[in-house]
Amino acid sequence: MVKTLFEDIFQVEALDPDDKIFDKASRIAARSEQFDMLLHLDVNTEIYPMYVGDKFMMVLASTLNLDGTPDSGFYTPGNRKSLADKFDYVMQGKLYKISEETKEKHVKADIYVSFGGLLMMLKGDPSIAARFELDQRLFILLRKV
Repeated sequence: MVKTLFEDIFQVEALDPDDKIFDKASRIAARSEQFDMLLHLDVNTEIYPMYVGDKFMMVLASTLNLDGTPDSGFYTPGNRKSLADKFDYVMQGKLYKISEETKEKHVKADIYVSFGGLLMMLKGDPSIAARFELDQRLFILLRKV
């Protein structure tokens, strides 16, 4: 069985909060329901439109293989089922930065991942950040709910 590193339902609070830079991509700002995490994520909105108020499930996993075996890093053609079959939008990336900040006795951790130039920042509970490692390859999977 696939062991996911993080999953939660998010609601889009804003689109392009820092103004739009690219024609085919937007940065969404969203907040999670269960863990109260803040997410900034660049999404190719030409192929996966996102709007303020949309709710979506986001999963971060280290492999798409349903049996949990590590991903080889190569595309394997065939009719193999994968975790991606259950989602509408999937990207592979690399975790390039983990940081912590303390403000008034509240500690927050930031996780930064690059998906080939589309960026993600996930901010919140430091215990969630402990599940991740620097330079780790990750898959992000999205599905609207």
